Amino acid sequence: MQKSSGQVLASIFWDKDGILLIDYLPKGQTINAEYYSSLLVQLKDSLKEKRRGKVTNSVLFLHDNATAHRALATQKKLAYLGFQCLDHPPYSPDLAPLDYHLFPGLKKQLKCRHFSSDEVIAAAETWLDGQPSDFFFPRVACKS
Repeated sequence: MQKSSGQVLASIFWDKDGILLIDYLPKGQTINAEYYSSLLVQLKDSLKEKRRGKVTNSVLFLHDNATAHRALATQKKLAYLGFQCLDHPPYSPDLAPLDYHLFPGLKKQLKCRHFSSDEVIAAAETWLDGQPSDFFFPRVACKS
């Protein structure tokens, strides 16, 4: 048996055009309001760089109800950056895009393989880079 390299926690931010920012939490650290707020600043910088000319006044922003996301410091940072938060109802699978859209395909790709931390990051990024453009903005057919 081969010992696992442990978990790699990734924070992934995307819009309809693709990945904006991926952050890998350093080993032994936890995501708190201060850490998450610094990610939001990085996200704003990434938006300016990758979506030049597309971002006007505010950004509609959806994240889940994790403690670091709901913290007062985080809310103040979101307002300062011009991010308008959309309410995320609890237990709403249709509004948890990571859990129900992004991660299942990624988990399937990585299943039953052993990686070092660097290898799993490279494999995840290769899989994300290989997704078609409509993957990040799926259109749901409505029945009338």
